[in-house]
Amino acid sequence: MEPSSVAALEDARAFTRSRVILTAGELDLFTFLGDNPSTAQEIADIFELDLRAATRLLDALVALELLRKHDSRYSPTPKGAPLSAHHPETVLPMVQHLLHLWDSWSHLTESVRRGVNPYRKPISESGTDNQKAFIRAMHVAGRDLSREIARSYDLSPFRKLLDVGGASGTYTIAFLRENPSMRAVIFDLESVLPLAEERLQQEGLRDRVELAAGDFYRDPLPRGCDLVLLSAIIHQNSPEENFELYRKVFEAMEPEGTILIRDHIMEQDRSRPPAGALFALNMLVNTAGGDTYTFREIKESLERAGFTKVRLARSGERMDGLVEARKPVDRAAA
Repeated sequence: MEPSSVAALEDARAFTRSRVILTAGELDLFTFLGDNPSTAQEIADIFELDLRAATRLLDALVALELLRKHDSRYSPTPKGAPLSAHHPETVLPMVQHLLHLWDSWSHLTESVRRGVNPYRKPISESGTDNQKAFIRAMHVAGRDLSREIARSYDLSPFRKLLDVGGASGTYTIAFLRENPSMRAVIFDLESVLPLAEERLQQEGLRDRVELAAGDFYRDPLPRGCDLVLLSAIIHQNSPEENFELYRKVFEAMEPEGTILIRDHIMEQDRSRPPAGALFALNMLVNTAGGDTYTFREIKESLERAGFTKVRLARSGERMDGLVEARKPVDRAAA
């Protein structure tokens, strides 16, 4: 078989490795085995699994170098340890979020035919537990990247941050760490704010942050901030929804304020960054009108909303692109 054929088949089979990890995450095997190295029989008994099937799953995790097997007992390897909920850098919440994506991506073919996933179930309508799991997953995704973004962007000119859809405060925390004189407002759904309060208390930053409840699709944004962050927000929206959001930001922002957008910023041919091209399909199967956007598309929409001095402040491969724009003084009352 030609090397190109082998490579194509390897890509096509990649879902099998993924499914093994997702099932282990769904069962929460790594948390248990991290505390209690066990035999397949013990695992089957405790988790009420078929013994033969459980053994095959555990052995597959050994083959993937996520578990080790010694004297018939299984325990996590260093590679598999972060899949435990007890690991300080756990990735389990993201794995559990990927289980939700597995279901939606299973309808990709139908979504491509219709232009929309007819079986889509938004996170916001999937119950409080799923919503909390999603926010924990987003914290895992942003835990390291938020610090990198905060270090790479000059935050020193700003007095007060508005973090729109700020969830548990991952980016707010990173920004406040980099600018000790900055204060912030996290604006998100009322059901989400307790998660932000808990994390801010843990970080010792609660006294520097206001928590404002609201829905940015329906409600006006809090006023009085000179920096407004839209972090991983615009990809879930249609172009018109983003324009309306930019207008809300413009109206709420202080004169000469800055809007900062973090997201996949696509090159003009829309095939790079590769993660952004795949993420556009993720939005196809999981949202009504979401997408990934090129810098030109974002720039045109921001300018239509009244912003000026739009620039690409950072490009990247990991949803770490930054677009910056200013609210001019002469348009402050627009």
